[in-house]
Amino acid sequence: MDKILRSISFIFHPLLMPIFGVLFYFAKSPRYIPPEIIQAKLVSLFILTVILPILLYFLLKTLGKVKSIYLESARERIFPLTLNFGVILIVLQRILTPTQIIELYYFFVGVLISTLACLILAVLKFKASIHMMAVSGLFMFFIALSIHFSININGTLALMAIIIGGVATSRLHLKAHTNKELIIGVFIGLTPQLLLVNYWL
Repeated sequence: MDKILRSISFIFHPLLMPIFGVLFYFAKSPRYIPPEIIQAKLVSLFILTVILPILLYFLLKTLGKVKSIYLESARERIFPLTLNFGVILIVLQRILTPTQIIELYYFFVGVLISTLACLILAVLKFKASIHMMAVSGLFMFFIALSIHFSININGTLALMAIIIGGVATSRLHLKAHTNKELIIGVFIGLTPQLLLVNYWL
């Protein structure tokens, strides 16, 4: 059972949620976007939001700033979240500008705000669930896209609801978080995406 729950936490790792959102957008958007543009965006985002954070994690581990990839204490989260905040800023300045793909731009602005909120809580020694923050923010983005493009993605939303439940169960079972930490994670992941909808919906 533990292996299954750890697999759920790994598959739906927070690092992968932004790229999942981008892939879903390109798959469902009715707008024509040249394939070379899509490929360039995906490669750039994968390098910046997945590969680079992994490399930075190993650097932090070598320097003794983190003990494991699970970032079990609030203190361990400060450096990774700070670096991730910087990475997202680079994405917003270089890869996804508001004059190009506005939906993805505000999606990442939401990710930036959620990351900042999680960082502030870590500084205050509160360990909000980054997993729940990531999946709930992605869920809200999917809902907004379905309204924006008038597309029926009820199956995807139902699957996302199951995934959120599965991730929450895995974090509780593995004793990685308390109920309060999960709820706060959902709140700081979902709220920025919900508020930013006003700027692009």
